[in-house]
Amino acid sequence: MVGIDESRAFVPVNIAVLTVSDTRTLETDKSGQVFVDLISETGHHLVDRAIVPDDCEAIVDRLKTWISNPDIDVVISTGGTGITGRDVTPEAFQQVCEKEIPGFGELFRHLSYQKIGVSALQSRATAGVAAGTYLFAVPGSSGACRDAWDEILRWQLDSRYRPCNLVSLMPRLSE
Repeated sequence: MVGIDESRAFVPVNIAVLTVSDTRTLETDKSGQVFVDLISETGHHLVDRAIVPDDCEAIVDRLKTWISNPDIDVVISTGGTGITGRDVTPEAFQQVCEKEIPGFGELFRHLSYQKIGVSALQSRATAGVAAGTYLFAVPGSSGACRDAWDEILRWQLDSRYRPCNLVSLMPRLSE
């Protein structure tokens, strides 16, 4: 069976949303708001939300703060995953991740290719695990955020999804 197993209980996860941008504010952060709305709509809990500049040290500091918080299971960042000089989110993730989840970026680019063609190669979406916390970095467009959630995260963060999901692995991440 592939899909939601309605006989299983839904387990909400605690999520923090990070927007990486030199220009956005909470009022203008459409991408971060997409995640905030989708997290709430699907029954998960938004624990925190922040905006940091496109600065590797600032991103690492925020990630470390959230990773050390036992009330946060997942961090989703938006922005800074491109290839320009200011795009440093993947480098920040590399500094904190203990294990990479390469399939996330691969699958995201595959899905993006179906919508935007070869422009998908400009995305450096990435994911990993640090101190028992899942970390996901997606591009800063609201469309990319919606695609990442609707096509990947929504399912992998749902405890009822079969044949397997990331929620079922949470108790074993720190083994």
